[in-house]
Amino acid sequence: MGERISRRNWILIWVLGLAGQICWNIENSWFNTFVYDKITKDPAVISWMVGTSAVVSTLAAFLIGTWSDRSGRRKPFIAVGYICWGLFTIAFGATEFLPKDPLIVAIVCIVAADAVMSFFGSTGYDAGFNAWTTDISHPRNRGKLGGALAAIPVFATIFGAVVSGMLVDAFDFFPFFTLMGGIVMLTGLASLFVLRDHEGLKAKRDGRGYWRQFADVFRIRTVVGNRELFWVFATLCVYFISFNVYFPYITIYLNNYLGMDYGTAGLLQGIGLVAAVLMTIPAARWINRGRIAGVIAAAVAVNLAGLLLVTASAEFAVLLIGIFGAGTGYILISQATVAWMKNLYPEEQRGQFEGVRMIFAVCLPMVFGPLISSFLINRYGVYMEIDGVTGMVPTEMLFTGSAIVTLLTFLPLIPAARHAAVRMRQ
Repeated sequence: MGERISRRNWILIWVLGLAGQICWNIENSWFNTFVYDKITKDPAVISWMVGTSAVVSTLAAFLIGTWSDRSGRRKPFIAVGYICWGLFTIAFGATEFLPKDPLIVAIVCIVAADAVMSFFGSTGYDAGFNAWTTDISHPRNRGKLGGALAAIPVFATIFGAVVSGMLVDAFDFFPFFTLMGGIVMLTGLASLFVLRDHEGLKAKRDGRGYWRQFADVFRIRTVVGNRELFWVFATLCVYFISFNVYFPYITIYLNNYLGMDYGTAGLLQGIGLVAAVLMTIPAARWINRGRIAGVIAAAVAVNLAGLLLVTASAEFAVLLIGIFGAGTGYILISQATVAWMKNLYPEEQRGQFEGVRMIFAVCLPMVFGPLISSFLINRYGVYMEIDGVTGMVPTEMLFTGSAIVTLLTFLPLIPAARHAAVRMRQ
């Protein structure tokens, strides 16, 4: 495998990455806001929706990742996944027009539409795109690749906060979802003509059937043989549980509790996160020198400080610094763990191990994070009347709870760092 990523592939990394992450951001933030504004103020519905989509996304990454490994191809899964992803984003927006009596029917349809969209999103992005970036990269350039893959979600978040907020204010939700879904569909169509699988990618079957190969990753010997990787997964899991405590509700908090409009809330998040992206440049140098655990430890500390600042004040300047700190932590942890994990993935199981990553980075965090959120909102939230409907609104305790969980990230990080130190001495 060569060490250089071609210009064509860098363009694809950014285009496919941005399209996919914008769509994930819409689901993680605007789907929740849509349900809260248009369907029901009950936070339990959001928890069910987030949890179901996380489980479905993980299952898709396993099933399609194994299929991709066995076929020795990523391109068709990326293209079909993205096209259907965009289509069902539009379908989710159409649930606005469902009758609300009885409400349970609308809720079931919303959860189902989000689950189907998540299945195809995971097919295209996690099982396809993420495995493809591992195929075309090398340990000597994964610090740079990790920086790009960490920055892309931030730019998508900025777009989701700033541009999406303006679009929703101007046109409402359904036209917004239609526009964004159409862009993702076009990206998938373009990949059919532009993207190429890596020449070194081969079908990995070894005479085994699909289900035997699928089950192989769940064997104890797989965990034992990849101890360092699984401690990295655990580190990622704890951190993203803390992230999912506050992130799905941050726009609701800024908009309803602090009284900001969508545009102002988006501007606040956008400025803080743009500044945070700049931190990936010096971090890449430390990552390429093998000091990944140190980068993560520093990022956790900065993230914690940022969350505490958001908790402490509603002043714009303090909130901006706090979001910068939390954003810096998020970016650097994402950047460092991407490089760390990709260096440890077994070559013959890259697609499958994207499914394992999904358990720790998406499924468990998106189940337990919102459950913690729901408890904090119901226990410490405030009743407010919004558009004639009374509901619970999150308070700053949401960020305090996230900060407490963030501290726990150090527990799996310490053994992960020890394993890495032993490996590098060998």
